[in-house]
Amino acid sequence: MTADDSFGRLDDDDYPAYTMGRAAEMLGTTQGFLRAIGEARLITPLRSEGGHRRYSRYQLRIAARARELVDQGTPIEAACRIVILEDQLEEAQRINAEHRRTAEAANPTAAD
Repeated sequence: MTADDSFGRLDDDDYPAYTMGRAAEMLGTTQGFLRAIGEARLITPLRSEGGHRRYSRYQLRIAARARELVDQGTPIEAACRIVILEDQLEEAQRINAEHRRTAEAANPTAAD
């Protein structure tokens, strides 16, 4: 991947642009916290060629939500499970809305 290729991916939410140190700094947490949520399988950072963890913006949003819950006193394992369930619910709601739109488009008189 050339520098031009990397620059074009900066808007990609899934592009692993952030090192562990930078990610922890952005979240206001420790690298240990990021390791812990990785061990709990909330997020799986990609690895650089040198084996260093790299995080995407999407993963940082997930980690930030887990941190909010932990800061409120939720154990880290429970916080990770809650975030996973919230993410699954959001995806299910998105799929349901998509199916609803498709059904309404196929039968516009049924919506009246």
